[in-house]
Parts: sequence; structure tokens; C-alpha cells
Amino acid sequence: MFSRTIFLSCLMLFALVGCAKHNTILPKDAKLFEQEDEYILYAIEYTNQGKYNISRDLYYTLFEKTQKYEYLLRSLRFSLEIKDFQTAKEWAFKHLNKDVPEYEEVYRIYIVALINLYEYDEALKHSKQLLQEFNNILNYELIGNVYYMKKDFYEAAEYFESAYSQNANPNTLLNLVNILYSFINEKQKAISYLETHIRLKSCEIAVCTKLLAIYEEQQNIDGIISILKRMYNQFKYEEDFTSMIKAYNMLIDYLEQKDIHLAIAFLEENHIDDMKLIALYKRANKIEEALTLVKNVYKLNKNIDLLAQIAILEFELAKDKRSVLKSVIQKFEDVLAVLDNHIYQNYLGYILIDYEIDVNQGVGLVKKALEKAPNNLAYIDSLAWGLYKQNQCKEAYTHMKKIVDAIGLNDEEIKLHWKKIQECSKK
Repeated sequence: MFSRTIFLSCLMLFALVGCAKHNTILPKDAKLFEQEDEYILYAIEYTNQGKYNISRDLYYTLFEKTQKYEYLLRSLRFSLEIKDFQTAKEWAFKHLNKDVPEYEEVYRIYIVALINLYEYDEALKHSKQLLQEFNNILNYELIGNVYYMKKDFYEAAEYFESAYSQNANPNTLLNLVNILYSFINEKQKAISYLETHIRLKSCEIAVCTKLLAIYEEQQNIDGIISILKRMYNQFKYEEDFTSMIKAYNMLIDYLEQKDIHLAIAFLEENHIDDMKLIALYKRANKIEEALTLVKNVYKLNKNIDLLAQIAILEFELAKDKRSVLKSVIQKFEDVLAVLDNHIYQNYLGYILIDYEIDVNQGVGLVKKALEKAPNNLAYIDSLAWGLYKQNQCKEAYTHMKKIVDAIGLNDEEIKLHWKKIQECSKK
């Protein structure tokens, strides 16, 4: 449910009457009294200090002394800004003058004050009168707002539709969509308006964010992915890289939920996150693609961690693993000379144990890994296997039983280790 107060203040006070331009000196005609410039400077200074009530009064004094409606408008806008709606109503009504160019805007501020004072029937009467005198989009929206505040949502939607059909303004659209979606249960119509606007115009952030929120509420994954792609491309075009990264992270999450291959395809097309793409290649068991990309990235930045990734992928990809042992071991040794990484310590340790290249060194590496992650079952399995290779069968059995009790014997490698260690411990 949308806050009626927020709706009113955001749209009515700013879109319909405009903000006070605090730091701009008004157009300079011939001075009508000696201290006019002095009053203006004081008003601007009080505005800069945030003392809008004093600025408001100074501008009204200026109006009374000069009858320049620029001063009246500024004082009325400050009255709205400080929420002194009663004063805004009285001053605007008192000085409604059809013979001045500012008449329409003063009249509109009068109606805005009526709305904020909950005088909705009076506001509706005057807003319709204003529309008769000045048939324009702002005044259609003004009537739409009055109907909205009266909770006559169908009538409000009608006027916002009329305004939007003429201006295609995103703010007008959002007001219309809020009414259609939240108050008169025309949800699909609201969605169609948003989708059409985005397709024909552009992905303005407020419009796209609104449609994204609706898609998320409806759990429309395809819609979410579609709008996030648009947002990503829009932010990229605008070079708003912070927002682009946020949109990208959300998009990748949803693409992964739907189909990991869609996420891979997006990353391959856009070349924006090689490390994420490598991780997705691994998850999708695209080991060759992962290895190729890791090697390319390593050539560019020489990140030592990537050298370990290359070793792992080369080992996993090799049909004859013994043929790559020397190269893989050398890479791990180069990495561990720089990094104290338990994952790579265990990986190298297990290779040294399993292929009986240097069991003692392998057990030592696994124990180092376990110092950092003592409850890691994969590391405990490596240790048990190393102890078995050292003929320390009882100790190997103790560690291996922890694994079996925790995860069972579904894994073939665990099943083989358990069988061998059991046989060894019975000797």
C-alpha cells in the first residue's frame, strides 16, 4: 500500500508547483523601493541557512511592496515547503489575479494547499475550473491527485491515463501504475503500461525498478531476468558502474536459479567477470573451458592463486593423471612457496600420498591443512589415507570411522579407503 502523504508531497509539491530555486536572484527590473535588493539578499541568505520561514516572509514583504508576482510565487512555494498550508491557501486566494501571467501557478498552489488541508471537495471544484481555463497535462494530473486523495481511484486513474497519453512522463506513469496495481486490481494493465513504456522509451531507473518489484512479488523469473538485463545495459550506457554491478549481481543470481547455462552464456557474451565464469564452468563440469579461461587470465595478471587453479584443472582433466603429475606438483609447490593455503596443501598432500610419490611429505601437508580447518572431512580422509600408506592402520581407522559415521559410504573413493583401512586394521 502506498503512503498517501508521500504520494502527495512528492508529486504535488514538486511536479505540479516546482521547487524554490533557492540560490537564484530573481529577474531584476527597476527597483520599486529603495531596499528591494537588500531584502532579496537577506532572503537568499536565510534560505541558504535553511530558515525558510523567514525567507518566506521576506519574499511576501517584497511582493506587497512591489506587486511582483515572482516574489509571491516564491513565498507560496516556501509556505508549502514548511507545510504552512493555511497561509499558502490564504495568500494564494487573496492574490488570484487573472490579469497576471502567474495566475495559473498561483491558482494551482491554492489547490495544492486545499488538498493538504483535506478540503478535497473544494480542491476538486477548483481543479476542474483550472482545467477549463488551462487545458494542460499538469492540471489533468492535479485532478487525478485530488481524486486519489478522495480515494476515488477509478476517476484518478482516468485522469492520469489522459495525462500519460499526452506526455509519456515516467512520473505520471508511476502514479497511474500505483493506482492500477494497488487500488483497483488492474494488475496486468499496470504491468502492460510499464512493459510498453520500457520497450518504446527507455529503461528509466524508477520505471524499471517498479516493474522489477512487481515481477519479484509475482515470482516471475523470466520477467525479472529480462528487466535486470535492461537495467544492466542502461547503467552500463550511463557509466553508472556502481548501479551496474548491483544489477549484474542480481541478474547472475537469477540466471543461475533458472539455468546455470544461461548465466554462463551471459558472462561469455559480456566479458565482465572471468572469475565468476570460471566458477560456473566448474559447476557445469565444463573443465576444458574453465582451464582455458584460467590460463588466459593468469597470463594477464600472474595471480599465483590462479596457478593453483590451473594445476587442479589440469589434473582433473587428464585421462592419464600420472603423465601430468610432475607439472601439477611443481605448480603446487610454486604456489605454496608463496601462499599458506589449506586447500592447496591438502590437494598436493593427497596427490603425494595417493600416488606414493612422497607419503611423509603428503601427510605433513595434510596436517598443516587440518591445523587451519580441523573439521574438514575431506582433509581427515586425506590424513586417514596417508596414515594407511604409512601402515599406521589403527590411527587411520579412527580417523576414517569419523568420515563414515558422518557421511556414509555413498562416495566410491570413501568406500575404497574404508575397505582398505578396515582390512589393514584387522592384521
